[in-house]
Amino acid sequence: MNKPVVGAEFPFASSELETGCDLAVYKTLLESTRAIPWKIDWATMTFAYIGPQIEPLLGWKQESWVTVDDWASRMHPDDREQVVNFCVSQSMAGVDHEADYRALTKDNGFVWIRDVVHVVRKENGEVDCLIGFMFDITERKKTEQQLLDMQKKLEALSFEDGLTGASNRRLFDKHFATEWESACRTGQPLSLILLDLDHFKQFNDLYGHLQGDDCLVKVAGALKAVGNRPRDVVARYGGEEFVLLLPDTDTAGAMRLAEQCQAAIAALGVPHDGSSSSKLVTASIGLGTQAPQPGSDAKAMIEAVDKLLYQAKKFGRNRITAATVG
Repeated sequence: MNKPVVGAEFPFASSELETGCDLAVYKTLLESTRAIPWKIDWATMTFAYIGPQIEPLLGWKQESWVTVDDWASRMHPDDREQVVNFCVSQSMAGVDHEADYRALTKDNGFVWIRDVVHVVRKENGEVDCLIGFMFDITERKKTEQQLLDMQKKLEALSFEDGLTGASNRRLFDKHFATEWESACRTGQPLSLILLDLDHFKQFNDLYGHLQGDDCLVKVAGALKAVGNRPRDVVARYGGEEFVLLLPDTDTAGAMRLAEQCQAAIAALGVPHDGSSSSKLVTASIGLGTQAPQPGSDAKAMIEAVDKLLYQAKKFGRNRITAATVG
C-alpha cells in the first residue's frame, strides 16, 4: 500500500517546476505555512502526500496518514458521517468544496479543521486526485461559540425581569400569543392566573422599597416553584402583579395551582403589619380558563381575568375568584 511521500518525490510538482531547485523552493513554501497541504489519489484512496505540519498539530505522525480511512477515523464521531458523506459526494461530482469538522488528536483531544478541497480531473473528465489544505480554525470556532453564548445570554436577559428573575411581560406576551394559537387549533383549555400582592403600597411605605424588592424576589421564586411544567410561564406582569400562563389546563387544574400559589406565598412568612387582610404578605388572584375558537379575541381573555382579579380584591382580598371566560 502506498504511503504519504515524505522524501524527495513531491506530488504537487508541475511541468513548470522541473528543476530540483524549483521543487525544493515550492516544497519549502508549502511546508512552512500554517496550513497543511495534502493530496489523495482517487483511484486508490491513498494519501500521496500530507504536510509535516500535521504531526505538531494533531500528534499523528506524517507517515501514519496512509488511506482516507485514517482521515475519517481521526474525525470526531459526531461529525464523521455527515462530513465524509458530503466530501465523497462533492468529490464524485467533481465539485470543489470546504468542510469544517473536529479532528481528533492523538492525546484524545480535538482541533477544529477547515478542509478546503480542489478536485483534479483527467482529460476524460474522470476524477484523478484531490488536493487540499487543512486549516486550524479552533480559535475562530471558540470565538464564534463565545459570541453565540453571549447572544443567548442577552436574549435570555431580554426576556427576564431584572429584579425578580421571573419572565418579563415581553416573554409572557410572546408565549401567550403562541399558546393562544395552539389552543385555537387543538380546542384544549388555556388558563391564566393573575395575581396581585395585597396592600403592597402600604408594605413599601412601612418597610421601605428595599424590603419591598426583596419580597417580590421571594414571591417570584415561590411562584416559579409552582408553575414549573415545561410550557408554564411565570412572569412579572407589572409592579406587584404576577401572571401564570397554564397551557392545556382546565379550571380545576388551574384552581389547584392557584391554591398552591396562595400556600407558597403564605409559607414565605413575610410580615405585613400594614395590611388589613393579614399580618403576612398575601395575594388576590383572578383565574380564568378558556377553550378558544379560531378567530376569538386573545386580549378579551386577559381583560376578563383582570376583572376576576378586581373582584377578588373588591370582596376582601387574599382570595381566588375563578371562572370560565370567553
